[in-house]
Amino acid sequence: MSRHRVGLLGWMWRLFVLVLVWLLGVTGWIMWIGERDQAAKADAIIVLGAAAYDAKPSPVFQERIRHGLDLYEAGYAPLLIFTGGYGGSGARFSESQVARRYALKQGVPAKAILIETQSRNTVQNLVEAKRLMDQHELHRVIIVSDPLHMARALRLSRAMGIDALASSTPSTRFRSFHTSWRFLAQEIYFFHRDLFMQASG
Repeated sequence: MSRHRVGLLGWMWRLFVLVLVWLLGVTGWIMWIGERDQAAKADAIIVLGAAAYDAKPSPVFQERIRHGLDLYEAGYAPLLIFTGGYGGSGARFSESQVARRYALKQGVPAKAILIETQSRNTVQNLVEAKRLMDQHELHRVIIVSDPLHMARALRLSRAMGIDALASSTPSTRFRSFHTSWRFLAQEIYFFHRDLFMQASG
């Protein structure tokens, strides 16, 4: 084997190791952010949207709603902001309307709930939540989502100028290795996509 080829293989191996270390670092950071609970006194609790089946929240969304209600009942904030638009053209209720109905059934007064019905993804969830915050002169909020989703939610919030604290759901419906790995891989992809967009912007 020529010296040139040996040198090339050596550089390729070093590059592979560097990429692997980087990806492990990003993975560790995403998981660390998701495990921290920063819940403290705030002006509102933002529950990020997830799928709903007609008038019923999906298991993932229900976990988020329940955790938001737990924070509200514990006195961390006087307002709940539910986000999420219509999942499809035939949907009777938006995700946020489903969450509102759920909260009302749990005894939360209507005046303690704000919703938006336009958003279809995490970025739009936060854009619409920020609009409600500005309208109601709210400053600090607690973001509620799944542990593996929290790093991206916080990163986007801060990029929008939202003073956000993280409080992930203590349990998650992404329990199996298959679903957890897929969700984590998705978040790693979004981390690099956002990093690239910031650098190119």
